[in-house]
Amino acid sequence: MPAVPRTRPALRRCVGAGAVTLALLGAGLPTLPATASVADGGQPDLTRFYRQKARWTACQDEELPKDMQCAKVTVPLDYARPDRGTLDLALSRYRATGRSRGSVLLNFGGPGGSGVSELGLSGKEFMGLTNGYDVVGFDPRGVGRSSPVSCGDGTGGPSDDRGSAEPPDVTRPQALMKRLKQLVVRCTEHSGPVLAHIGTVNASRDLDVIRQALGDRKLNYLGFSYGTKLGAVYAAQFPHNVGRMALDGVDTLTESLAQQGVAGAQGQQTALDDFLDWCVTDLACPFGQDRRKAGDAVVQLVRSLDKDPLPSDFGDPFTGQDLVGAIGEGLYSKDLWPLLARALASLTEDGDTRGVQNFASGGYAVPLVRKSPKAGSGGLVAGQDVPVDNLSAALMAINCADDPDRPSAGRLSQDVARLNREYQHASPVFGRFRLTQVLLCYGRPRGTDFIRDQVKDVPSARMLLVGTRGDPATPYRWTIETAKRLGPSAVVLDNRGDGHTGYTSSRCVHGKVDDFLLYGTLPADGSSCPADTAAGHAGGGSSD
Repeated sequence: MPAVPRTRPALRRCVGAGAVTLALLGAGLPTLPATASVADGGQPDLTRFYRQKARWTACQDEELPKDMQCAKVTVPLDYARPDRGTLDLALSRYRATGRSRGSVLLNFGGPGGSGVSELGLSGKEFMGLTNGYDVVGFDPRGVGRSSPVSCGDGTGGPSDDRGSAEPPDVTRPQALMKRLKQLVVRCTEHSGPVLAHIGTVNASRDLDVIRQALGDRKLNYLGFSYGTKLGAVYAAQFPHNVGRMALDGVDTLTESLAQQGVAGAQGQQTALDDFLDWCVTDLACPFGQDRRKAGDAVVQLVRSLDKDPLPSDFGDPFTGQDLVGAIGEGLYSKDLWPLLARALASLTEDGDTRGVQNFASGGYAVPLVRKSPKAGSGGLVAGQDVPVDNLSAALMAINCADDPDRPSAGRLSQDVARLNREYQHASPVFGRFRLTQVLLCYGRPRGTDFIRDQVKDVPSARMLLVGTRGDPATPYRWTIETAKRLGPSAVVLDNRGDGHTGYTSSRCVHGKVDDFLLYGTLPADGSSCPADTAAGHAGGGSSD
């Protein structure tokens, strides 16, 4: 799940074209996050980590704005055994313009998105918060500059064989599971010890160390998409340290990856339907003006490209599943729809894949192939040295670490045919793409059950949960379900607009979130924001 939508497709920095489908297979080898005390029954001594203070200096990476500052915070690799290694976490900030009441931490989602880079790219959306806070982004463990995980080949794909354009076939689970086992070995070799301690439970504990290092008594926090899960887990682990917390585009706390895949396919199909409703009103729509035929044309285009991929400037042939991934990116915000329509027109009329590939690749015209940093150092890496597949590798490593379901190979083989029908019914376009999630954690240790079983009835300060009715990635019902699990501390704001998250697309949501974070003013539980009727963003201008 991407972070904050922007008006150009620069959401996914790390996934190269030709790897969109395979990126879903990029993963590491996670284990249960360390949440227990040390073996002798005593609590581990974390004093030295909680005594540190963040030291801010000018950022060294050229890609980051000159007015941004950077710092690092050191955390234990294993919270149960803090003497067995450490990790440095990268932080960035915009300083408060007036008197600061402390910091507000931002997580832009993913999982796997770099908060340091994203704050640099979209910082102007959050300048209003600098009226009272230092606005801080961070790279969670295994992500971006913070000991990034990788599978080593720059694609996150399950094989070193780059000669075949055939996308992974979920209807042949035995062959795919064999490739996934091979991937586990590669990811382990290229990621180092952080891979065994990745996941939201440990990232939440890191948040509390960061809070203390920033000098804040309470954690003030704004999380998007996956960032809402991280915030909810923090509230469960540290309920008395919760300050003002806003969660936008609320993630599920209970559904399995397979269930999330169905929900995602349904949400993306709804968004595609809305896009086509809009597209056919324009004579330039690449699928014509007949709405029913337009829907059929998209399905046929995907199938034809899977059967006969097109050559691309990125080296790998461009498949139908690559197209599905690109369309999914373009649907995250209405502001992207005109760009998506033009890119699809170039594809259908001229066979030009560059426009749609820019959606899939994060706006880069050429693939970025970077050497993986030396695994195991625990120190920060420079922005230009972050592995090209870090986003996809971290996404699945974290998702698998958070998911306790591990059906056997036999059970998966039995279930695939039924699940394929279910996913295709949810979406004839996105079903196959999403079904891959059913197999993604095969061969990896069972994830934690902490989130599913214990993140509920949280006795924290009141939190603001924003759900968007037309969200293609985090359906509105997840906001309601998560609010019920969290209990009376959750206050729901119903955003009646479209797109993924509301803060950067709704003036009303933007204002209510800022009022809460800056002044503590909460809207009434169950109140709503109308859909914006004018173009533009709540922050007073188009996003980057």
